Amino acid sequence: MNDEHRSIEIERVGRGRFRATNTRGGTLELGQGEDDSFTPVELLLVAIAGCSAVDVDLLTTKRTEPERFTVAASGEKMRDDAGNRLRDLLVEFDVEFGDDDAGRAATERLPGAVATSHDRLCTVSRTVETGTPVQARLRPPS
Repeated sequence: MNDEHRSIEIERVGRGRFRATNTRGGTLELGQGEDDSFTPVELLLVAIAGCSAVDVDLLTTKRTEPERFTVAASGEKMRDDAGNRLRDLLVEFDVEFGDDDAGRAATERLPGAVATSHDRLCTVSRTVETGTPVQARLRPPS
């Protein structure tokens, strides 16, 4: 496996319940929203917000820790002739640094960090926005 390839596997663990496993052994339960497990749409929002959160964190917290750092993602689910999808995707950062030189410097970096993540760094939102095709096929029998 090269450093650029990314993959996960999902296994059915019950009716409408699945477990995703990454190549490092991490797991995540997902389902249909009937309990506290994440739905696939929620996971898409997590991926979009999480990708930018990591970018912005790394770009702004080199010299100081934030007093508050939350990121929210939302979108409206819709159905039309093209099928089900989300529209009006929004990622909102709520970040506050201390009132000292390092905190003020980090605060000044925030707008540029958010823009850089959105415009160039975040693989997830860049993939969604460019409309990368997704193929679905059956794996050949082994």
